[in-house]
Amino acid sequence: MSGAFLQSNLWTLFKGSFALEPYSFHFEGKLINAYLRRFFKVFSLLYVPYAPIEQEKLEEVSAYLKPMLPKSCLFIRWDLPWYVKEEGEWPDAPKSFHRATMDTQPPSSVILNISRPLEDIRKGFKDRARRNIKIAEKKGVIIKCHGAEKIPVWYKLYKETSGRDRISIHPEAYYQKLFELAKNQKRLDVRLYMASVDGDEIAGNITLFDGVEATYLYGASANRKRDTMPTYALQWRAIQDAKEAGCLEYDFYGISPADDPKHPMHGLYQFKTGWGGTIIHRPGCWDYPCHPILYRMFRIAETVRKWYHKSFKKKKRSV
Repeated sequence: MSGAFLQSNLWTLFKGSFALEPYSFHFEGKLINAYLRRFFKVFSLLYVPYAPIEQEKLEEVSAYLKPMLPKSCLFIRWDLPWYVKEEGEWPDAPKSFHRATMDTQPPSSVILNISRPLEDIRKGFKDRARRNIKIAEKKGVIIKCHGAEKIPVWYKLYKETSGRDRISIHPEAYYQKLFELAKNQKRLDVRLYMASVDGDEIAGNITLFDGVEATYLYGASANRKRDTMPTYALQWRAIQDAKEAGCLEYDFYGISPADDPKHPMHGLYQFKTGWGGTIIHRPGCWDYPCHPILYRMFRIAETVRKWYHKSFKKKKRSV
């Protein structure tokens, strides 16, 4: 299942290191990892990402969990893993569930089948991707795989990317922690790829290898030398390495739900769909209220917060 790393021990330890409280439980012989997130110093919610639970069992699991949770927990927020025709859709949603006002994981993504020969994979790329890979090769872009020692260099590029693309990022220690924890994990392999031209490191990706799937987690690039197309060289190297490692799928992880130029993630849509993968959609986040009245109050507050951040970002872009 794409996104299975979100249920891994590594990810539980990783997220548990930053304000989230790990909360695991068993249901019908399956271990499910979740996180308690506290807010307003009094209340909390339980977030469950991509749990391996059948759709028809979700209401039963929620009712089973409810009495075991702290009384401060207002609701259970499920990030649903199954595929649907359109983002946000859950045709058989029980009445006890409500579509969340905000999503945590991106509901739409592009997944590339890399079980085929490399030449067939490359032929499936759109013209722009194949052309830009060749440009990177001609301009001498060199890709090297590193560990946590290169995080400071990568993070400077990530801050540049954040300022250019108006994206929120975590402190440097967040990404250092991921590599630190991954050292002791046999199942997951986290790699940092850096692209350089004439010794100048201008871009980098963090990619996670998990058995039969690889996931592109974070990407950063400088404002300089963008004409050398380092981001294309980085993806092509990661795809080749993922195949060599035995992965069958490469998840580009996160695009806008449609080819909409007005969407803030449209640039990612254009870039990631250029690799010829399959566009998939998930239902996104759905909430199971534990305290219906307080939950409704939280929804109002969350809706206002969402509106504020959206408006603030628009103002920042217009400056």
